[in-house]
Amino acid sequence: MKRIEGFSLVEVMCAILILSFGLVGLTEGITVALGSSKEAEIQTGAALLAAGQIETVRAEGYLSAGETEGDGESGLSLYKWKQTIKETKVEGLFEISVVVEHARTGKEIYEVNTILFDPPITRETQPSSRDRDKNRRRR
Repeated sequence: MKRIEGFSLVEVMCAILILSFGLVGLTEGITVALGSSKEAEIQTGAALLAAGQIETVRAEGYLSAGETEGDGESGLSLYKWKQTIKETKVEGLFEISVVVEHARTGKEIYEVNTILFDPPITRETQPSSRDRDKNRRRR
């Protein structure tokens, strides 16, 4: 009798089963990687918006305690922000907190806190009339 070599049905089924587990693991890994990438993109946008709000406050040149809120503009329309400025015990020192939330769900995504100094206006820091006249002539 001749012996015929080849794969039996059981061997083929086992190979297919092992291959299917590998493919399921691969697709799960790709799904997790894509989700992590999207989450990182959302976090980065929120961080940029929060840092931009802090820089806007710094650029205004004066600080006043209170709360403001708004929506992200142009490419950041997915976000809304809330900004809180509080006075501290030290005169002229302000604590600033910016919280960025998802615009649709309201879920907090990112928060940044910092402290800025805005020197109080005193008689010594106000320009004298002679200094004001010099500034006018320069203009």
